[in-house]
Amino acid sequence: MFFKTTLFATAALVCGTAVSAQDFLPRADVEAVTGTYRSAAPEAWYGGFGTREFTFANGQWHLIFTHALDPAMTMRTFQFRTGGPFEIGQPSEAVAGAFHGVFHEDWKHVTLLIDNPEIVAAMGMAECGLTYNLETDISETGCAAWRPVADCGEDHDLFAMDATGVYFGVRPADNDMCSADKTPTALLPVVARF
Repeated sequence: MFFKTTLFATAALVCGTAVSAQDFLPRADVEAVTGTYRSAAPEAWYGGFGTREFTFANGQWHLIFTHALDPAMTMRTFQFRTGGPFEIGQPSEAVAGAFHGVFHEDWKHVTLLIDNPEIVAAMGMAECGLTYNLETDISETGCAAWRPVADCGEDHDLFAMDATGVYFGVRPADNDMCSADKTPTALLPVVARF
């Protein structure tokens, strides 16, 4: 079992990845990104494991993040969904070939996938008004480390692409990338094109 203090604190422990800048695609390709990209396998996230699925179309992005306690993803705990428009900014000073990106979160939804009050409380979700196996809109209220859209309606991230897929930045321990000064300085492993 894990506790609230480790649920989001371990986000920063996910290892960055070394990719040559010469492999990254140019800005025009990055700005025109389309398609669906998924984690190749469960990754270490938030005191457990998770998979990321991103969909890009017509200047919009959509994330589905699913968390579990085990690497086989059989003991799932929650699913988080968000999305909105995105903008590709200037080249990153920290990672050659990557760009600054602003990923607007126009809405935030959580589905509780575990019916164990102790684990729900340990994740900091006991007071979020969630119902087991029912998606809940947390856009106005926030939940655990997810702040309301009015307080944090965008993620300031790194973004890069190569022939394999897309790359995002390593999230900080507090999961806060709500302002430009919180932009990561290293990349996570690739999320492969599906």
